[in-house]
Amino acid sequence: MSGTDDDAGVDGGTSGHGFDVARRVTEIREADLYRDLQPADAVDSAAYFAPDPGGDLPVLSGERELVFASNNYLGLTQDERVQRAVAEAAETVGTGAGASRLVTGDTLLHRDLEARLAETKRTERALAFSSGYAANVGTIAALDPDVVFSDALNHASIVDACRLSNAEVVVYGHCDADDLRAKMAACDRPGSWLVVTDTVFSMDGTVAPLAELCNAADRHDAWVMVDEAHATGLYDDGGGIVQREGLSDRVDVQLGTLSKALASQGGYVAGSDALVELLVNDARSFVFSTGLTPTAAAAAGEALHIARHGAVRSRLWENVTHLREGLTDVGYDVHGDTQILPVMVGDREEALALADAVRDRGVLAPAIRPPTVPEGTSRIRVVPMATHDRVDIEDCILAFKEAGEDVGVL
Repeated sequence: MSGTDDDAGVDGGTSGHGFDVARRVTEIREADLYRDLQPADAVDSAAYFAPDPGGDLPVLSGERELVFASNNYLGLTQDERVQRAVAEAAETVGTGAGASRLVTGDTLLHRDLEARLAETKRTERALAFSSGYAANVGTIAALDPDVVFSDALNHASIVDACRLSNAEVVVYGHCDADDLRAKMAACDRPGSWLVVTDTVFSMDGTVAPLAELCNAADRHDAWVMVDEAHATGLYDDGGGIVQREGLSDRVDVQLGTLSKALASQGGYVAGSDALVELLVNDARSFVFSTGLTPTAAAAAGEALHIARHGAVRSRLWENVTHLREGLTDVGYDVHGDTQILPVMVGDREEALALADAVRDRGVLAPAIRPPTVPEGTSRIRVVPMATHDRVDIEDCILAFKEAGEDVGVL
């Protein structure tokens, strides 16, 4: 009978078998862990934002803010060449793939993108997925390793992929090749072993010691799999850390996303012909997903071409150097070895206050706090783009200087 007390638990009451989602949201708020969405008018180096409207339509603010928090590292989402490639793809091929790649969703645009990725990553083949998350989960499941050795700060998609696998998961210290060697030596489980790491870690801006990790893996004939999400497009010939370090022939699985420097959406895996054939047939997140949209494939392909043959990479690294030096000069402790510049604050409340004060001065760079990072290591994750000009960088430095003095962290 509907409408009785017996139904209370269905929509969050105290009885029955439902879920009290309102209570859980309240607990998140009380723990100061609540996050909200902030709609923007554009994905660019500056944008107008709106406060989270919930289910209503957003109302944009009247002030345009400089964005120093995006993963759009090369600023190519607004590049006319990328936009033109998308428009042409939509007109000639269509806006969506319409089916799994194994049914009717495989197009020439997918094949062109994969050929460009394979050439850039210096592998036999590449395969595009609907997201980087799907690429990680699908690849690890398809490989079906007996043991996975995973960096302590690997991305959530790698962590979840390990959880979903049947593998024994051994976590080694962050970027600690000595700890990896010790844990591999102590492992007595037979079968296939996989070492998995991000190459650029998104919250710390640190770089994995790939050559040392490969050396450790070689001792046990283990495979090495890397996630180049925050490196693809930014290094040698548009490649990632693997290419910068000259390790294309030693890393068995090169994975990454199309949604950061390549200004699109989706993920990819690059490796041997046999690896790609296995994934086409056995990676469930590929087999049972509608193919990457043709427009996304076209955008990523054009962005990769620009990254390889244009000047955007050098402009990004010039901005990184300028911003790092400026923030350091005004008194901040700036970590990281890449385009990701964590401005360390430590205290959660001070980091939130600093982010608010910086935003009051027209610069968007949100605070990163626990549980995303460990207690006592709250920071502002500052990231320039290739499309920021010198004045933008100077305005960002000035905003941090004034905000830091007001909040009391300088």
